[in-house]
Amino acid sequence: MTDAVRTWPHRLLARPWLAAFVPVNAATSGFGVALPLLILIDLHGGWTDVALAAGLYNAAVIFASMVWGVVSDHYQSRRALLLLNFGAFAALFAALAFSPSIPVLLVLYTAVGLVAPAGTSAANLLILERFEESERPTAYASFQEMSILGSIGGLLVGYFWLLVGEPLPPLLLLLAALSAASVVAVAVGVRDPVRPLAARDVALHPEGLASRLRHLPIGRGMIPFFPVRPSLDRAALRRFRVWARDEVRHELPLIFAASFLFNLSGNLFNISYTPYLYATGLAASSIFLVNFANNMAQSLSYPMSGNLTARAGPDRLVGRASYLRAVGYLAVAGFTFAPLAAGAAYGANLVAYGVLGAAIAFYSTASSLILFRALRGRDAGSLLGLNSALGGLAAVAGAALSGFLAVGGSYRVTFLVSAAILLASLPLWTAAELAYRRRRTAGEPVRVVTGSAPSPGAAPAAKTD
Repeated sequence: MTDAVRTWPHRLLARPWLAAFVPVNAATSGFGVALPLLILIDLHGGWTDVALAAGLYNAAVIFASMVWGVVSDHYQSRRALLLLNFGAFAALFAALAFSPSIPVLLVLYTAVGLVAPAGTSAANLLILERFEESERPTAYASFQEMSILGSIGGLLVGYFWLLVGEPLPPLLLLLAALSAASVVAVAVGVRDPVRPLAARDVALHPEGLASRLRHLPIGRGMIPFFPVRPSLDRAALRRFRVWARDEVRHELPLIFAASFLFNLSGNLFNISYTPYLYATGLAASSIFLVNFANNMAQSLSYPMSGNLTARAGPDRLVGRASYLRAVGYLAVAGFTFAPLAAGAAYGANLVAYGVLGAAIAFYSTASSLILFRALRGRDAGSLLGLNSALGGLAAVAGAALSGFLAVGGSYRVTFLVSAAILLASLPLWTAAELAYRRRRTAGEPVRVVTGSAPSPGAAPAAKTD
């Protein structure tokens, strides 16, 4: 199986029904920016409230991802799960438009986290099931393009809505209407597959895995991927200890550690970034446009990432992308040393956040290919569950650290800490590449993981690696 991930679709819309994902991606992208602004502006909250909301949401997403993963395998109507997911978004976004207080908002936002993963696996499996193998690279690339176009559209909707002076809460009603439009589009245009697959089948296809790991429906937080049901029994913990001992010289633990640091730094930065922009005096519409620069840079960079990964190699590209993001964090931290005028701060952050968007596009493609390569011959479902558990932990820890620094630190310290954490991941990626090359040179047999799935904090025992 090839390691290449095609990021240029043969045609923008591989099937007409993929357009159903455009409105809901517009809604969730706009919501990811509107929610912290609602806390800061209309409910007169602070940075700590934004961090608390993010922490509760991310904790809910971790729990819900495990539940919905099991549901998607046992209840195989992809259409029904998508309708539930998008309909729940519409209802909750509308309810949040009338939130009278931060406690009510926190409850509703946690509920958003509980329903957010419902359609994620369903969407990726639907492509796997409805397209022939030869069509899947283009199909997944088209799906990503629809997601990116929707995200850009949602940010532009928020920008123009606020630019003309409309209040923020009714914007959530407009975003709810966009989610409802996707409900109608799915009801009319999407059919269930004849032969449903299981969530763990996504891990067998590099394009599907890359698409699944890129799924970011709310803000910048990743939806965890648990292809098999996690377990906390003693046997699972024992298998994890054996696996950790056998893998200590190999690349997977290094990949997991580097990804954890990357996700931790990203969550810390992104959760704190909107409060920082608001504190600098930027208008709410300008904050939407700064986020638009990030998404636009992703949309321009993502189609190039496949070919660039093939030319430079995923190991080199993942290091360069991580370094570029660290430079972006340091640049934003530098803005706090010499306070800029409103116009200068606006322009500087447009450029900096755009650079960060380009970097994440290159990183996500390269890191997905490295992970897919490392999972060959192993129980990919269980190991992806471990990787997702670490990603979820990084999301919650990033929110907690953001809240802590909101009380005892500053934006400058936060962005410097984000950069330091990210830079600490670079030697781990280098060590992972060396471990992979050493294993290939030595011709070591690949240890195939068997047995039931591990707990979110454990991986199964390895038979051979």
